[in-house]
Amino acid sequence: MTKRAVALCMLLAGSMFAQEGSVPKGVARLDHVFVILMENHGYSQIIGNPSAPFANQYAKSANSANNYFAIGHPSSTNYLEIVGGSNFGVRSDNGPAWHDGTCTPNIVAPGYTTTDFPASPDVCPIAGEGMDAATPAVDLTNECPDPATADPCPPGLVDIDGSSLPAAHTVGKMIGDQLAEHGRRWKSYQESLPPTGADGIDYSDGYFTDVAPPPASIGGSGALLKLYAAKHNPFVYFKSVQEGSNRRNSLANVVGFEGGGGLYDDLASGHIPDLAFIAPNQCNDQHGRGNGGSQCAFDPVTDGSQAGLNPALIYVGDLTLRTLVAAIHRSPAWKQGHSAIVTVWDENDYSFVPNLNQVVAIVDTNFGPHGVQSNKYYTHFSLLRTLEGAFRLPCLNHACDSSSKVMSDLFGEDRD
Repeated sequence: MTKRAVALCMLLAGSMFAQEGSVPKGVARLDHVFVILMENHGYSQIIGNPSAPFANQYAKSANSANNYFAIGHPSSTNYLEIVGGSNFGVRSDNGPAWHDGTCTPNIVAPGYTTTDFPASPDVCPIAGEGMDAATPAVDLTNECPDPATADPCPPGLVDIDGSSLPAAHTVGKMIGDQLAEHGRRWKSYQESLPPTGADGIDYSDGYFTDVAPPPASIGGSGALLKLYAAKHNPFVYFKSVQEGSNRRNSLANVVGFEGGGGLYDDLASGHIPDLAFIAPNQCNDQHGRGNGGSQCAFDPVTDGSQAGLNPALIYVGDLTLRTLVAAIHRSPAWKQGHSAIVTVWDENDYSFVPNLNQVVAIVDTNFGPHGVQSNKYYTHFSLLRTLEGAFRLPCLNHACDSSSKVMSDLFGEDRD
């Protein structure tokens, strides 16, 4: 392990008792936060990349975290960590076990972790209290050939988390639960969500789904372009949202970009929730798909460099980001109160040492200074802690760790 990796391990060690704690202090109060999630590219793959002109300009004109790290792999794990401060025992992109009241949540089943290798069932609805899964510095459990076979994992597909995090006590909650408990609102805006909504759906092309796939006459289930993915919609993994016992905290909060109650209608009207979680589809978030055409094709090489990227995939994602930011800036909601846009990449995908899961994080506020370039050490846990502090909510799980600092230099300091 490199000296850098050892340092990250020590920083993440901090306070390891994950739970719901006190309200984080020191960050400005916010009325609205827009969190835009981009996909699968490390800091050095985006910053300085000519195929991402808007992201590079935005990182300079807004505020940029230049020492910000994802926690682990794969996507679903990081999304859960952003909204809940824990992986909740999930280290794979397996979909939710929809409305399954018979299975035991991972955190309640001691030592159980959802992985690709060994293969695991879908993720039981998250609830209760227990222990999450440890994060290893090098993880061979996701998207690699089974290490027990003669076909070893290619180096570029090894998950290099860059940190080692022990399992910790965890409560099965996320920031949406907290907002609902305090009478506030959240929405998860998911591009290419089907007209039928999110319930029971793991993948969709915006119309056809894994439950109702394209008919044989147009290719059958194998032709489904997986644009919407539940793995990029962390809220649907929680029992509270699947059951919808609180009207402020249900699947009705998961909507698309278009149509009534969707992202662009809400932006135009100015009726924006406290937390707007925005996930472009897998061709527009720089993730890529194998059957989405040349501009959506996966990066040909996964070594952490810019040379191995599909430049069209990066450029289309960059255009999408520019469109989203412009639409938010035009919204009446952006002109009222204190608001922030957070653009963050979920993980650096698969890479080689010394790429230690550093990703781009950009913070744009409608108040305070701009052009701030922060070199302070932050992670997805820092982001959750900052959002909870800005909404005056208690910290959750690893957002309570002593190493998880509020990002006040980027969001603004508390002036109350």
